[in-house]
Amino acid sequence: MSTDSKVMAICNQKGGVGKTVTAVNLGIGLARQGRRVLLVDVDPQGSMTASLGYQHPDQMEETLATVLGKVIEDEPLAPGEGILHQEEGVDLLPANIDLAAMEVTLVNIMSRETILREYLNTVRDQYDVILLDCCPSLGMLTINALSAADTVIIPMMAHYLSLKGMEQLMRTIGRVKRQINPNLSISGILITMADMRTSYSREIVELLRSTYGSQLRIFDTIVPRSIRAAETSAEGKSIYLHDPSGKVSAAYAALTLEVAS
Repeated sequence: MSTDSKVMAICNQKGGVGKTVTAVNLGIGLARQGRRVLLVDVDPQGSMTASLGYQHPDQMEETLATVLGKVIEDEPLAPGEGILHQEEGVDLLPANIDLAAMEVTLVNIMSRETILREYLNTVRDQYDVILLDCCPSLGMLTINALSAADTVIIPMMAHYLSLKGMEQLMRTIGRVKRQINPNLSISGILITMADMRTSYSREIVELLRSTYGSQLRIFDTIVPRSIRAAETSAEGKSIYLHDPSGKVSAAYAALTLEVAS
């Protein structure tokens, strides 16, 4: 992987499905394996930024928005501009509310779907893995992330409405693949926040596997529902530090192995 870096988008237009928790803990899990990892917050809410300990993203002067602005204006970027070095061994390109204005700007410029890809190409050789934490929408920022990505990981809850929402997401991914990024593929679907003790969760997982299992990889790892995962965001640390012997830590460690294989 060191000689062929990979860009992965963590994507689902539904909110609250564990995108940010997955991106953070998968990224830090890969870093713990010795990979060079860049996490990119592609959400104006700055959830990933806050989850990594930067609790006031709106006060930051250099973020993804400023970097993309320079790419649009064809201004030079200093090496490592805007990138923060987080204490658990990953790099972070943060985001804040300025990214919402950038999304509006993107609509009116040439090559608007590929501005993020243009930027990532300038830093890609410095990393083994770049993880993009997408916002909960299918707007221009998400299109940019899909255009820049090699693969997509789709976190989804074991819930009927999450399963219905997959149809729209799959259409969007298919459209990006056909029109902008022919190399885009789906790495797999990750089931999150599942309580496998209930027959409802088991039925949804079985329905997901029967509906998409022949077309797509469904990760063997199932992330259990746990308050521990939510607590990590407030503490600004990964699940590996917050609850090292817990079920969620074990799940993300297993996912890291699946993704790296």
